[in-house]
Amino acid sequence: MSIFEYPFMQRAFLVGILLALIIPCVGIVIVLKRLSMIGDALSHTSLAGVAAGLLFNINPVLGATAACVAAAFGIEAIRKKLPRYAEMSIAIILSAGVGLAGVLSGFVRSAASFNSFLFGSIVAISDGELYTVAVVSGIIVLAFLFLYKELFYLALDERAARMSGIPVGIINSVFTVLIAVTVSIAARTVGALIVSSMMVVPVACGMQLGRSYKQTVLWSIAFAEGFTVGGLFLSYYGGLKPGGTIVLLGVACLLLLLILKPLFARLGRAGRKELKGEHDD
Repeated sequence: MSIFEYPFMQRAFLVGILLALIIPCVGIVIVLKRLSMIGDALSHTSLAGVAAGLLFNINPVLGATAACVAAAFGIEAIRKKLPRYAEMSIAIILSAGVGLAGVLSGFVRSAASFNSFLFGSIVAISDGELYTVAVVSGIIVLAFLFLYKELFYLALDERAARMSGIPVGIINSVFTVLIAVTVSIAARTVGALIVSSMMVVPVACGMQLGRSYKQTVLWSIAFAEGFTVGGLFLSYYGGLKPGGTIVLLGVACLLLLLILKPLFARLGRAGRKELKGEHDD
């Protein structure tokens, strides 16, 4: 029986493709701002929101989103207070998020619901969650395209962006919300424990091939899509966990690129020298 004859796999592929489109858009800016671990901090904090939602009979996704937004603004506030130690703000929020999630999870009666956010359950996505991901993905893509130039300058040099007239405070706030929403949605599908990997690994792969910001974004999206589709196929036929399979496939590809890139560079230099020698002769 074909993999696409199952409705749950159809939803899994659709959600995966949508997330693979938006996660690198956010991830490229995070990586360039040297805040790669922010996804890890927010994803762990989202678990506190999930636990709170389950405790108070609120939609866990809304709880995760609220927790991520609060944590993201917390990181931004601490980063402004300690501009020379930006990574410290992430560590502080990560510690608070893990501690709060640990305490609240002890009061959660439905361990299965909590674990579904911890490890992800992309094959258990409902039609309603698929529509939510589709709407959120559309909003994030439009926001990224609309703020493309501003996010580019902000990622490279925040001080220069401010001097050039870009409203850094407003753009940072909008981007903070985009990160929070992306993490909270992705945590439900691939799992809170590996969201940050999905944000960083495709971008790291894209950086090996892209020669400009635009090329890197496009390569990152292409890699993310490839990892997602390939990971879902491998997990289905191999009986593996989808989220972990997607990330491991991405890490394996990154390692392969890191090994092969210097070899191709040497071959390219050798070829150019040979052509130059023939031309001189």
